[in-house]
Amino acid sequence: MTDSAVLQPSLKQPGWQVDRFIVSTALVGLALLGGLIWLAAAPFMVALFVVGAALGMALYHGAFGFTAGWRNLVVKKRGAGMRAQLLLFGVTSLIMVPMLHSGQEGMVGAVAPVGLSLVVGSFLFGIGMQLGGGCGSGTLFTVGAGNIRMVVTLVFFIAGAVLGSIHLPWWLGQPGFDPVSLVNTFGVSGAIFVQLIALGLITCWVNRIEHKAHDSIERDELLWKSQDHGVFRTLLSGHWPFTWAILILAAGNVLTLAISGAPWSITFAFNVWGAKALEMAGVQMSQFEFWQWDYPAMALKDSVLTNIPSVMNFGLLLGAMLAAGLASRFNESSGTKPKGRQVLAAVVGGLLLGYGARLGFGCNVGALFSGIASASLHAWVWFASAFVGSWIGIQLRPWFRLPN
Repeated sequence: MTDSAVLQPSLKQPGWQVDRFIVSTALVGLALLGGLIWLAAAPFMVALFVVGAALGMALYHGAFGFTAGWRNLVVKKRGAGMRAQLLLFGVTSLIMVPMLHSGQEGMVGAVAPVGLSLVVGSFLFGIGMQLGGGCGSGTLFTVGAGNIRMVVTLVFFIAGAVLGSIHLPWWLGQPGFDPVSLVNTFGVSGAIFVQLIALGLITCWVNRIEHKAHDSIERDELLWKSQDHGVFRTLLSGHWPFTWAILILAAGNVLTLAISGAPWSITFAFNVWGAKALEMAGVQMSQFEFWQWDYPAMALKDSVLTNIPSVMNFGLLLGAMLAAGLASRFNESSGTKPKGRQVLAAVVGGLLLGYGARLGFGCNVGALFSGIASASLHAWVWFASAFVGSWIGIQLRPWFRLPN
């Protein structure tokens, strides 16, 4: 989730313009890659690939960004983006917490330890998301939409994630405690209630900041209705109301849990991609402790077409590309190529994003969104630490020639 302001599809043009080349390329890519996944893995992986594509379209057309939403609250004292995020967390929690504790075998939540690794990782991630321009999903969908600067961020995001995987065992040896599920303390209904109260209190805090700065709270029209076009055209070419994006993102996470047995995650795939690239270059990644653990070792050995986060990320990239083509907005940043300090910001931001995501057990999706939807204490610690880091990143942006 990313800097959404430069990516919002415009509906003010007189006619609906479609970039046929980009749309055709995206559709061919979806078909070919979907076929390869069908041959390499079980059919359920194709379903997850399709879910990933739908999530990519929702992220692009909804311009649903953590990065810009957090920055707008800090800089402009406007809370529409934050309120949409909090609503997303609440809606998804109402569905996923009962699912995870329904007694059905094979389902695991995004629950992680709480300790120095989590605090440091999420803090660094918060800085990185403001310098790099997005979190895990934001980096992917903007790359899919042709954003050149975000390609740089993604490359160094992957590099930072691999470095973080090498250092993670040491960080896990630092002070901390085992994963805590709020359900074990409060029960299913109690955990949902506690989380909704917490989300409500944060919403009140956001509203207070906005009201104090502007003497009023901006009506969240984008939350409930589209701009000035019909439903069909808005669905295909954007800009979606926040509610549409919230429903698709919530449904996508629920479907991911139902199909794969685990919530939506993004950044572990970056670890796998980077480690496989280094292995191709002659580096034996299995010498490092992280890559000796069962799941990472299996992912390193197997094809990326059998790795769930990778398959969903591929779908997300192509889904965003398709959405950008339908809106005729692919590569819209080509006229303002990043230079100098902006490129440096993408490099530094990408490294911090990757390293922080590995230490913090994920990004805004895997650690925060899926973590709260799993009623995990670590998600709330991640939220607080990442927000502090994001505030620092916002203060650093002017030095890197990045607008606030």
